[in-house]
Amino acid sequence: MTIRSFSSIVFMLWLLASCAPMCRYEAINNPALLKTVEEARSYKDHYALTKQFENLAEEMQVRADEQRKLLDHYQEKSYLYGRQAQDRQSHTWALMQRYEQAARTSLNKAVLHRQIAAKLEQEDYFAPAQQTAGAVSHPQQNNNWSD
Repeated sequence: MTIRSFSSIVFMLWLLASCAPMCRYEAINNPALLKTVEEARSYKDHYALTKQFENLAEEMQVRADEQRKLLDHYQEKSYLYGRQAQDRQSHTWALMQRYEQAARTSLNKAVLHRQIAAKLEQEDYFAPAQQTAGAVSHPQQNNNWSD
């Protein structure tokens, strides 16, 4: 096997890997993750979801950057691809846009879950103090029907 054929095989494998479906992003809409989001009750659950969505956004941004580099290559070296150059450019541009949108969506979800977690954490810290203070200062308040 010559170096030229080996490099072309490596390039084709890289191209196939970069054009692979976005399984990680498409997994956001699967029932298992939606159920996990719905079942998140504590601030720790929401912080875990925040981390998961941030990791997903980072991964999608890396993939978008890879597609951007590939698009630059196709635009600079379009003469190498002949009639397929425009098709490859448009396909790569569409994938890049899709990955960038996935990153933005994931970051928005991460921000939402961070806000929910902060609110739940704040309520969790203040709720026990309010309950004990109310129970100590007004012991008869629990029984409204006795009057």
